[in-house]
Amino acid sequence: MKDRTVSAARALHPSDSVTTDHQPTAPLDEALRQVVAREIGPRRPGVVYDNSVSTYRVLNVIRDLDEARRVLKRRAAQFAIELLDLHTGETSTVCTVWTGSDRVLTAVNA
Repeated sequence: MKDRTVSAARALHPSDSVTTDHQPTAPLDEALRQVVAREIGPRRPGVVYDNSVSTYRVLNVIRDLDEARRVLKRRAAQFAIELLDLHTGETSTVCTVWTGSDRVLTAVNA
């Protein structure tokens, strides 16, 4: 019987898109960039949005991996978003993904 795990791994990570030292090349970098952009969603500095928890103003979006991981103290963080909770006045930094329950209330031009 054929090992499907290896076949699935090859389908997800074709050998022609990874170098011999296991550093991603441009196709994988671009794919990850697109995933992160979808997870951040429309959140840009100045955007006001709400969800089931509160209403927030985006203060900053950190896309630098090292800085996001340092700020969040999470080794796997791909981005960080600094927020101001408009109900409590508290600031926080999160790495939550944009979901269908999030709604933009005030947009800003990019």
